[in-house]
Amino acid sequence: MLDVDIRIALPEFSLHACFNAPNGITAICGPSGSGKTTLINALAGTVRPDQGHIRMDGAVFFCADSEICVPTEKRRIGYIFQDARLFPHMTVAQNLMVGRRFQHLPNDPALFHEIVQMLGIGSLLSRRPSRLSGGEKQRVAIGRALLAEPQLILADEPLSSLDAARKDEILPYFETLRDQKALPIVYVSHQPDELKRLANTTLTLDQGVLGQESN
Repeated sequence: MLDVDIRIALPEFSLHACFNAPNGITAICGPSGSGKTTLINALAGTVRPDQGHIRMDGAVFFCADSEICVPTEKRRIGYIFQDARLFPHMTVAQNLMVGRRFQHLPNDPALFHEIVQMLGIGSLLSRRPSRLSGGEKQRVAIGRALLAEPQLILADEPLSSLDAARKDEILPYFETLRDQKALPIVYVSHQPDELKRLANTTLTLDQGVLGQESN
């Protein structure tokens, strides 16, 4: 369970986010400029809130009162960006292992095989990103996040750079994460079709104010 209650002063408004995210997909939606990316970056540890706390399964990621702010690399978070952000000089296999090395985790061939099979990227392992489609790149990005054995996955509009066909290719993999992996996924999007298909819970953020939950 992810437990969040934070405030962040922004130039245009003050962001206040108070919510719990259990296993499954908790979607954050809202118009551009409403604070969605600021919120997800606070969860990741790249933005420091002014007040409040962020806890994950009892572990404290951030607590203003106790002056605790755990660095990003120690939060055991898998971050899936709008673009895949793969290293162009590395093969797919090497890119998959980046998150694992970042977390100083030992090799786990069984887990590597499981994730490669789940994402259907076995035939891509020797390729470099320049030889991948947009959908293939995002599948590799999902695999990289999972191989870091995260407690929490953050997905910041992960389909926004893809055309309709590539979105249809990737959506089932997020459904698989939701249904088969026992961990919270905070998924930022402003696309109603994605939210309707994927989200267990949807929270609306507008001018820094997090609205009522809906299912």
